[in-house]
Amino acid sequence: MVDHAGHVYLPGELICNLKESEKTSKILVGPGLRQEEESIIVTKCGLLRFKEPNFYWIDSHLKRYVAVKGDPIIGIVTAKAGDVFRLDIGSSDLATLSYLAFEGATKRNRPDVKVGDIVYAKCMVANKDMEPELVCIDSNGRSGGLGVIGREGGFMFQTSLNLIRKLLSSDCVLLKTLGNGMHYEVAIGMNGRVWVKAKSVSHTIALCNAISAAEYMSNEQIKAMCKKLTNALAGF
Repeated sequence: MVDHAGHVYLPGELICNLKESEKTSKILVGPGLRQEEESIIVTKCGLLRFKEPNFYWIDSHLKRYVAVKGDPIIGIVTAKAGDVFRLDIGSSDLATLSYLAFEGATKRNRPDVKVGDIVYAKCMVANKDMEPELVCIDSNGRSGGLGVIGREGGFMFQTSLNLIRKLLSSDCVLLKTLGNGMHYEVAIGMNGRVWVKAKSVSHTIALCNAISAAEYMSNEQIKAMCKKLTNALAGF
């Protein structure tokens, strides 16, 4: 088998003979790849990435989000339609969220969700021929931090999908280093949206600026920036 990771691919190209794990011959494909029978087809341009033991995806700088099953997403409620809420998630289609997809929700006990609310959810259905479907519960029926956020403050801003992947990477030290110097809450959506809340407006703005500035920084540069930031905010 061949290790293609790190090579640039264009939409429509076929990838053959991918390197397989020693433990399993099964290969999982993620964003940017589609498997049709025995072929793996590239659906967007970028670098082919690999994660042990058997996961491949295309890493690309996209401006518009394309829904992927399992992604955490921050959406904005735009309408109520029957038994579902309609959410703007920054993609070409609106997403749907059933009122039963909340912890403890029943036909009589409906969740308190209003138009304009910010909702942290997970994508459960992502198909090119269907609207994305979201849920605010895990496999055990628990919210696990999902649901309506931002009613008691905080700020949501848009950033690049590349920065989102960096923030969620285990190699990135930004969020941990910031947490050593201040208390804050953060929700990160794979659709390029970040919501943060700190103890004051000035701290929240500083956090937003630090997160936005970290995209092209190394871990050492991030640590130095966080140190300056916490020292500057010590008196506020």
